[in-house]
Amino acid sequence: MAFPPEFLQELEARSPLEEIAASYVELKRRGRNLVGLCPFHNEKTPSFNIYPDNNSYYCFGCQNGGGVVNFVMNIERLDFPEAVRWLAQRAGMPLPEDSVDDSLSKLRVRILEINREAGRFFYKTLSTPEGREGLEYLRRRGLDGAAIRHFGLGFSPAGGFALVNHLRGKGYSTEEMVQADVARMSKNGNPYDRYRGRVMFPIFDLRGNVVAFGGRILTDEKPKYINTADTLVYHKSSGLFAMNFAKNHGSRTLILAEGYMDVIALHRAGFTNAIASLGTSLTEEQARVIKRYADEAVICYDSDEAGRRATQRAIPILRGAGLRVRVVTVPGGKDPDEFMKLHGEDGPLRFKQLLEKGGTDTEYRLGAIRDKYDLSVDEGKYRYMQEAVEQVLCRLQNPMEREVYANRLSGETGVGAASILETCRRLAARGAKKEEKKRIQAQQEVTAARSVANPEKKRHLRAALAEEGAIAFLFRNQGKAQELEKLIPPEIFVTAWNQRVYKLLLGKIRYADVSLAEFSQGLTGEETAELTRILAESQAAPPTWKDMEAYAKLIQGEKGFSDPEWVKGASPDDIQRQLQALRDRKA
Repeated sequence: MAFPPEFLQELEARSPLEEIAASYVELKRRGRNLVGLCPFHNEKTPSFNIYPDNNSYYCFGCQNGGGVVNFVMNIERLDFPEAVRWLAQRAGMPLPEDSVDDSLSKLRVRILEINREAGRFFYKTLSTPEGREGLEYLRRRGLDGAAIRHFGLGFSPAGGFALVNHLRGKGYSTEEMVQADVARMSKNGNPYDRYRGRVMFPIFDLRGNVVAFGGRILTDEKPKYINTADTLVYHKSSGLFAMNFAKNHGSRTLILAEGYMDVIALHRAGFTNAIASLGTSLTEEQARVIKRYADEAVICYDSDEAGRRATQRAIPILRGAGLRVRVVTVPGGKDPDEFMKLHGEDGPLRFKQLLEKGGTDTEYRLGAIRDKYDLSVDEGKYRYMQEAVEQVLCRLQNPMEREVYANRLSGETGVGAASILETCRRLAARGAKKEEKKRIQAQQEVTAARSVANPEKKRHLRAALAEEGAIAFLFRNQGKAQELEKLIPPEIFVTAWNQRVYKLLLGKIRYADVSLAEFSQGLTGEETAELTRILAESQAAPPTWKDMEAYAKLIQGEKGFSDPEWVKGASPDDIQRQLQALRDRKA
């Protein structure tokens, strides 16, 4: 059974490999990754690695590797469809049916077209009499035409049928509009606009496709905001507003704000690394998306009670994804949008100062606990210390970090730091013992010899390594697929296996982001392991575009002259081109 790409992507997002592997392997964190003794062969020194960034694993001892589906296939001795079913049952996801695979793929394309057309319709409506109130609202919020255009903002007329009639005129069916969630059905069986009388905020995926909308009402009607429900192209649990812009910021730090207008205000002030979750509390899936583009997350939620609760919920989720976390509190109970308006031209500078002064998540959590108690009395100090140790300090993994805050807590309460640290160790050991009981101790062993996926590599080592670099770059930078294909077309590859993987990856990227789970459908287990090794070995120093330019010359230079059969069939012009490529490379 060929599973739809969108199904496999969601399945992978809901199936963190580190959680699944922890039932079979004792894992320890090493930097951004996790390591342990391989469950597939006997070893005394850990060589089994898990890479949370792309939800994959690779063992440098037995060369077993792949994504989460491959892990389940190998550990449970299942074939691909059985492993997918195993994961789907664990994640509570229904399986798609064979007969609807093709129709689902076509419907997905139609939904993306509908969303694009709807976004254009909403934007154009702003310049019509029906959209005047929407435009006036955006102007009152301080947005100029450039900001409206940049974020694709718009307005949905209040009548209730404008968009439905527009899309019907473009040839889209009622069923397609309902599946895209831009229309709903009345009791009488007639379609009507999902959004009516609302300012519209389009949501883009990482490839720039409009996948959903958020709509804000301009009256006192509730709810203030309504958002697109889950569709074939959109999942609220992994969507992030403005991530399509923020991912290109390059700083490896993302600012997590609460609402659309906060993010827009921050972008206009120059903080283009600001994002927001979409009408929901932050999820683990969103945190994993953030981790792909950042090492640090700065939480900048509203400073009211709801914002403080949201911050407390977000901290462990972001930490669990391997992110450093800081918290910025906007003074005076303001949100970032209000803060920028209050300070006018000085707003960006003042906000930059807030970012620089923002404390760590640990300082924030300790401060929130401290505010609950009166530290001028012993009872207050004791309760503060007890809660701080149980809820914060004993959960810190870094011993030095734990010691720093134990000393700070000691200074605030008068209790010795050594006593605090001993209590932390005791509580942490108790928690670890509980976790140990949950694990499955039996380890599966695989001793069968592995064949080499790319047998040509030994004969063409330099070219094969350059080809592997191109594959790793493409997988990590899927948005640059077209540029890379022009620079390094698959036809110039020297080794057949690398060429096949490169072409397969280019083909799939044309339609959607590609995950290891989806890619595994086109490769054998050995080939998937080889691909995972390529990705794993590029992690420490990910290849850059400059590397791609060098690889293009190297591959082009070695193509042909390393292959006697090519030389026999090459024309004089082909040979001259190869000679010139070699001269360029030497130069």
